[in-house]
Amino acid sequence: QLQLVESGGGLVQPGGSLRLSCAASGFTFAIGWFRQAPGKEREGVSCISSGGGSTNYADSVKGRFTISRDNAKNTVYLQMNSLKPEDTAVYYCAAEPRFITRVRDMCVMTLRDYNYWGQGTQVTVSS
Repeated sequence: QLQLVESGGGLVQPGGSLRLSCAASGFTFAIGWFRQAPGKEREGVSCISSGGGSTNYADSVKGRFTISRDNAKNTVYLQMNSLKPEDTAVYYCAAEPRFITRVRDMCVMTLRDYNYWGQGTQVTVSS
């Protein structure tokens, strides 16, 4: 029953910024952002724990992307700055429902632990 809806994607020039939103309906879980470019495997981008106390980032986006959450609004954000053409992909948010991660207020960035997925939002970085 948990539903996730991404928004905020679009076309942006290299060096530009976008903010993605993931609106969740249901319980508060750790949330991960993943992306998939045409012909490539889906990869983890960032994650944030259910309580917001822990975050992780892929090396390729560290220092450029920031994940945050507003639990009162059941929304997770991904602020993307200094965007590069290689960031072009469909971006998905997903929920990781394991009890242990909620207790420890941690998050992981492995696809197999995420059971709920949004529909994706396209991000295109091009001049």
